[in-house]
Amino acid sequence: MRLNAYLARAGIASRRGADDLIKAGRVTVNGEPGQLNTFVESRDRVAVDGEPVALQRLAYILLNKPQGVVTTARDPQGRRTVVDLVPGDPRVVPVGRLDADTTGALLLTNDGPLAHTLAHPRYGVDKVYEATVDGIPTDETLARLAAGIELDDGPTAPARVRRLGPHTVEIAIHEGRNRQVRRMLDAVGHPVTRLHRSEYAGLTLDGLEPGKSRELESTEIARLRDSVNAE
Repeated sequence: MRLNAYLARAGIASRRGADDLIKAGRVTVNGEPGQLNTFVESRDRVAVDGEPVALQRLAYILLNKPQGVVTTARDPQGRRTVVDLVPGDPRVVPVGRLDADTTGALLLTNDGPLAHTLAHPRYGVDKVYEATVDGIPTDETLARLAAGIELDDGPTAPARVRRLGPHTVEIAIHEGRNRQVRRMLDAVGHPVTRLHRSEYAGLTLDGLEPGKSRELESTEIARLRDSVNAE
């Protein structure tokens, strides 16, 4: 694997942070300075500032993200992050993002290739949201949402939409645009007052309280890989 991915898997830094370490000359591979294009194999010896590093075990964690927590590994403003809510060993990072006010299913992992694949729109990973909105959407409005809404960055793909209550709708999308569900509902005149992601890539929050997390079972990891044909 590429050197920056190796350092990320070792829990040293994010890939971007690893690039900075490599550029600064602080990383060696078999005693030689590492380069941004260096590939590392299992027999290679990697060190940072002279200290040897090794890969951590792969971990896959499902978090029920509470409101007010930011989806990042660290926050310059000192706000609580999703990484603060999960075990620190091995180091994991979130797959995709939920804005601070959105709650629900969030996957964190140190499996970089799988995370990248899950986040890529070509694989159509399902994300299911429950949205409480101002007003009462009509059946015609729900049909518009299902067919696709014109946003400032282009039309959305068709979605699965159903009514859960007078002010609550469920929307399943497979795109990953910034604040997409909120923007879709704004566009049809029903601003979101509460947004919860109930499902991600087939993973649900059954029995998982807000702020709590659990490691995925082997069968769940296999299904994730199968869903994107990952090796």
